[in-house]
Amino acid sequence: MKEYILSAANYYNDEIEHQHQPKNIKIGFVICGRRHHNCIGTFTQISDFPRNDFWTKVDHSEIQGFITNTDRFVNRKEAYDIAFEYDQIIGSNKDYATNSIGLTSEDLY
Repeated sequence: MKEYILSAANYYNDEIEHQHQPKNIKIGFVICGRRHHNCIGTFTQISDFPRNDFWTKVDHSEIQGFITNTDRFVNRKEAYDIAFEYDQIIGSNKDYATNSIGLTSEDLY
């Protein structure tokens, strides 16, 4: 099965093992959303605001990326390579084999 990008996602390391996470995430959790700001908004809702020291540390561990159809969390750089290979990229980045920022949700939809 060829791997492709499904949606934006952010990884947060709270140093706890959670069930039902992407198969490559053993510690911490992933929040998916249409765009990365949707993931951040969900994190804000679940993370005691104003934040205590624990949630501030978790917030600073954030890695923005994407979820693939093979149930993997990938960072922006790896996501760009996957999306380019699967011909998912639209817009101004469509013809570039590499992107210094990595994939953005605007590159997909």
